[in-house]
Amino acid sequence: MVKVREDYFEDAASEAAIDHWLEKIGQIADFGDTAKVRQACIASLQIEAKSVKEDRIWAKGHNSFKIGLEMAQILVELELDQNAIIAAILYRAVREGKVGLDQVKQDFGSETAKLIEGVSQMAAISATHRPFKGSVLGQTQGQIDNVRKMLVTMIDDVRVVLIKLADRTCAIRAVKNATPEKRQRVAREVFDIYAPLAHRLGIGYLKWELEDLSFRYLHDSAYKKIAKLLDEKRLDRDSFVKRVTEKLKLELENAHIHGEVAGRSKHIYSIWRKMRRKNLDFSEIYDIRAFRILVPSVQDCYAVLGVVHSLWRHIPYEFDDYIANPKENGYRSLHTAVIGPEGKVMEVQIRTREMHEESELGVCAHWRYKGTDVKSRSSGYEEKINWLRQVLEWQEEVGNASEIATQLSSDVGEDRIYVFTPEGHVVDLPRGATPVDFAYRVHTEVGHACRGAKVNGRIVPLTYPLKTGEQIHILTSNHAAPSRDWLNSSLGYIQTSRSRAKIVHWFKLQDRSQNIIDGRILLENEMKRLSIGEVDYPELIEQTQFQNIDDLFAAIGSGDVKPTHIAHIVQKLLQPKEQQLSLRLSPSKARGANSSGKDDIRIKGVGRLLTSIAKCCQPMPGDAITGYITIGRGVSVHRQDCMNLLQLEDMEPNRIIEVSWGHESDTAYGANIEVHAYDREGLLRDITTVLANEKANVTGVNSFSDSQENTAVINIAMEVNNLDALGNVLAKIKQLPNVIEATRKRNA
Repeated sequence: MVKVREDYFEDAASEAAIDHWLEKIGQIADFGDTAKVRQACIASLQIEAKSVKEDRIWAKGHNSFKIGLEMAQILVELELDQNAIIAAILYRAVREGKVGLDQVKQDFGSETAKLIEGVSQMAAISATHRPFKGSVLGQTQGQIDNVRKMLVTMIDDVRVVLIKLADRTCAIRAVKNATPEKRQRVAREVFDIYAPLAHRLGIGYLKWELEDLSFRYLHDSAYKKIAKLLDEKRLDRDSFVKRVTEKLKLELENAHIHGEVAGRSKHIYSIWRKMRRKNLDFSEIYDIRAFRILVPSVQDCYAVLGVVHSLWRHIPYEFDDYIANPKENGYRSLHTAVIGPEGKVMEVQIRTREMHEESELGVCAHWRYKGTDVKSRSSGYEEKINWLRQVLEWQEEVGNASEIATQLSSDVGEDRIYVFTPEGHVVDLPRGATPVDFAYRVHTEVGHACRGAKVNGRIVPLTYPLKTGEQIHILTSNHAAPSRDWLNSSLGYIQTSRSRAKIVHWFKLQDRSQNIIDGRILLENEMKRLSIGEVDYPELIEQTQFQNIDDLFAAIGSGDVKPTHIAHIVQKLLQPKEQQLSLRLSPSKARGANSSGKDDIRIKGVGRLLTSIAKCCQPMPGDAITGYITIGRGVSVHRQDCMNLLQLEDMEPNRIIEVSWGHESDTAYGANIEVHAYDREGLLRDITTVLANEKANVTGVNSFSDSQENTAVINIAMEVNNLDALGNVLAKIKQLPNVIEATRKRNA
């Protein structure tokens, strides 16, 4: 059982103080031979003292010894073993180069050294989250290899990922007094990768803290608003919780059920998330007042549920049986919402003590049973580790490091839908999943052969977003081959990384010569669609770091590289050449009164300054950007993930300035498109519907019909916010029935 976190003993500057710290954490859990752990603490203290003496400090205010103790205490509370505790104590010292792995292996054994090495390899995840300069489309082969090694290590010994989670927990705590830029950077990494990872491994104990702290730094105003609302009602809530707790304890005694009753605090991020997802006001969140009841057995869970529903009226549609139908991360419990005393709505969670331990510790509650436990406990471990194996499998198929970060952050969310196969089997998918995603979840071959779908007996488009409770029937063809259009994110055929990986893998297995042909066609169509002139292929090859043009075409044809990525690179090549049509859209009139004039970049806190787009990263409208104050050239605008900018932040943080693109409502970009289609009734209506859905502002329409050929040409003048928006519009129009072609029209 997880205990309430104690204050960390930060004054451990002597052997006596270390002994006191060991005694204190020894009261939390038994982690084996304390003498060995004591030796590691003393070694870490001596290493840190030597570094201070030699002026080899990692960063101002940084202390690898204290961080090691803090990481160790987290792992003690997660009930890890001695080797993991020792590895946590020494990890920061090894990472900072204060002591070598060979020395650790000599003093504390090969198992401890292997754990530290595995945790160090997990830094590859951060590299995928913040790509380095010079990589091919945001990645390098070295990164791919590092990620693969990291995944293998995680699967081989789950303690590696648990130590890394402890490290990131300490990191997010430590940035409280750091610069806003650093807080944002650390919080984004934790929020996108490590909080979802903790959730998928079932470690609620860490998940909630990682989510709340990162949410605080990423959405400060929303965090403070909810925290204030919670604080204002704290006294009333505490009094209410006390009365209800006493009532529940009395009723359980009368029913001869031995259970523990406690009020449960709702985490700020989960409140905000529910308010946003369901469009609710704070007063409409039912589980602000929440209770948790722990009982000995599953039978007792349902007995307590009967007691609760006999006391207070149950709210329809607010009951979830996660015991009979566990969540994807193995979470089990009964959840119900009732109208309690004084007419106040409250949530009650009912679970066994074993279920509670698993919800808090997740995979930590199982890892030590691996290979020895034949009971149900080992299956929970295997289910969680199977997810890590799936990530490795998909990465091997795709060979793309960036897909790993996507997989970690997207497929582990709580927003799931539950749909049925024609036979009545339940399939869970991420919210927003399509029939194509469903087909690939059922079987890879079903996905490849998918040509249509029926939802509750009604034919729907393959882009239809599925909803919980629907029955899905996939229509297949004898020729199993996925469509290349499915990989076009603008069209919305697939939403899950699993589906994308399977499709990409299929195309990679096809004949290389066919991939070259298909890749050339895809790229040429993309260039034609966006009205790009002549492309200097040798220069393009140099920029993308492919060996030759055939390799580039083959990569596009197999799905490794998206044509839109190449379009952005071509933009950079064409921009200096005034004689060629630039991909950049021409600024139109300002829509709002707050327009910044000729340029659509805003500088916070100062008046108008000269701005220029950095040539190293070439940001476009929609990219996250930051400014750097140059000498004599005004403000240079960089992408936030630009490595040059990150180096400048470290060297000259006082020159970094916050900038932003003008709001979408402020600046419009003019573009003309031409649509060729077979004439039919409702054609223009369908086209204008697409334009309205994509929020494109139409400024003029001309249409011409050829009665002999039964064709129509429609010229549309419109305003969009950026190049991506234009690409989405053209892609959606091209998918309409009877449309032959939709392209951007050159300016005269």
